[in-house]
Amino acid sequence: MNYQVLARKWRPQNFTEMVGQEHVLRALINALDENRLHHAYLFTGTRGVGKTTVARNFAKALNCQEGISSAPCGKCQACVEISEGRFIDLIEVDAASRTKVEDTRELLDNILYAPSSGRFKIYLIDEVHMLSNHSFNALLKTLEEPPPHVKFLLATTDPQKLPVTILSRCLQFNLKPMPAALIAGHLEFVLAQEAIKFEVPALQELAHAADGSMRDALSLTDQAIAYGHSEIKTQEVREMLGTVARDQVINIIKTVINNDANGMMAAVNQLAQMAPDFDNALSEILALLHKIALLKQVPDALDQQVLDFEELKALSQTLSAEDAQLFYQIGLIGRRDLALAPDMKSGFEMVMLRMLAFKPASPAQASFASTAAESGQPPSRPAPVVAPATSKTEAPSVSTQKTAEQASSPLDNAHLNTEWHGIVNALPVKGMARQLALNCELKAYEDKYVVLNLSQEHRSMLTKSVEEQLTKALSDFFKRDLKLKIESGDIQHATPAVAEQKMVENKQQSAQQSIENDAVVQAFKENFGATVVEQSVRSIED
Repeated sequence: MNYQVLARKWRPQNFTEMVGQEHVLRALINALDENRLHHAYLFTGTRGVGKTTVARNFAKALNCQEGISSAPCGKCQACVEISEGRFIDLIEVDAASRTKVEDTRELLDNILYAPSSGRFKIYLIDEVHMLSNHSFNALLKTLEEPPPHVKFLLATTDPQKLPVTILSRCLQFNLKPMPAALIAGHLEFVLAQEAIKFEVPALQELAHAADGSMRDALSLTDQAIAYGHSEIKTQEVREMLGTVARDQVINIIKTVINNDANGMMAAVNQLAQMAPDFDNALSEILALLHKIALLKQVPDALDQQVLDFEELKALSQTLSAEDAQLFYQIGLIGRRDLALAPDMKSGFEMVMLRMLAFKPASPAQASFASTAAESGQPPSRPAPVVAPATSKTEAPSVSTQKTAEQASSPLDNAHLNTEWHGIVNALPVKGMARQLALNCELKAYEDKYVVLNLSQEHRSMLTKSVEEQLTKALSDFFKRDLKLKIESGDIQHATPAVAEQKMVENKQQSAQQSIENDAVVQAFKENFGATVVEQSVRSIED
């Protein structure tokens, strides 16, 4: 006998066998038992959550020869034929492949005829949102007032694409993504019945990877069985999925919490030996930071059945709520920019180093970082104010506050200036005030003091009015009164204006290179002696 995949073999044959979706099943069971039946039902939800299964079991309940019931017998001709997909009065339509209005009209031509063998003629239209507007119009009148022997069961992953005229004529049921714990529990039951050996953490990995879809979970389990020679082991499942071992991720978070830069780099290098997806690794770190933040502030909101609950609970006791939010914000922005890094590993390392560099070390500093995080920018550690040097050889005088800490911190003016780029982009200033900010570099700041450096060639931009506008904007941004000091001197790092210009030049250069490498352009150049007018080439913004 041919092997039957788990997703088909273990498809629920009635409502009692279904896992999850109690809010939908309760309504349908009550409607069947009380014989309060509507003529059109719409089932919505993401892939693999049970839309088609609910619809088929509902059709079975309507046509069971024992009578309409929420618990069909499963043995009569109608129940057997529906289970095997050959019941003549259950017309299943894949709207994705039958989108034309002619298909819909052909479907509806036979709607007036009575059922051949069942109690109801049932039209199950899957992915109904794929129908054309003309098809919806053809369906509309029949859907509103069908013959008494007809029921419509519609299923879709995208209800927003359905016309409101269709939605208003259906009872709508939204099937939710299934919790990972529920999926893992069902996988344990299935594998026990299949006599397949497994490790519980492996099933938790599969459930997590399924992203709320029971069908995906069963399909991944089939793959894991084949990968592991009929045995499901945690390490093999991680290799199959390409996921990062959770203990490695937790180890990286520990090194950041402990401010251990060397340990962090060693942990990242160990992770790199597994050739991981660093975007996925950063996603795992964000997920764990989210759980730690919940444990820190809303302990009851986190299910104790999650992986490594005790480990996360211990971490939540060593990490402040402010630091958890700070790390999460840095990681979130870092993940967004990861594709822009020279390579994924170095981009990942920089995100981790940024967490170390900008970790607040005092209540005042934590407040400063939290404010920046709320503004959508990676927060920075307040640095000592550096007085301007009197000559190129004279060492700058540094205020004695936070000096020892600065000496042991990887933070330097390059880091400060990188953060200044993000701050400028977030400031609600225009005109000359924005131009001034764009052409400055950030030298230093304290809790209530900001020092900018402006080149001599742009000194004409600085007026009292412009300085007041910029001071107010910075105070609003950091939600505290700040004093602004603007000095003149040689620019040591690229200002935001220079960085933006460089980006424009790079885009233009990339656009020109793309045109030069285009096969059609090359053919014109070779066959007709054509040339590209560089001034006519413009980059297209994403």
